[in-house]
Amino acid sequence: MEQTAREGHWRIWVCPEQKIVSFHHETGFQLLEFHKWELFLRCMEWYTEKQYRYQ
Repeated sequence: MEQTAREGHWRIWVCPEQKIVSFHHETGFQLLEFHKWELFLRCMEWYTEKQYRYQ
């Protein structure tokens, strides 16, 4: 079965000290996993509001 954008599993890696969010594994970064698209989007909005950089 094909997955839609709202089904699945999303991961980001975060470094609060450097204020960076990565969409791929980074050594020393904290892994965050999401099983709900809406929660993932809320988290991205929060990091954007806190002026985190994305890579």
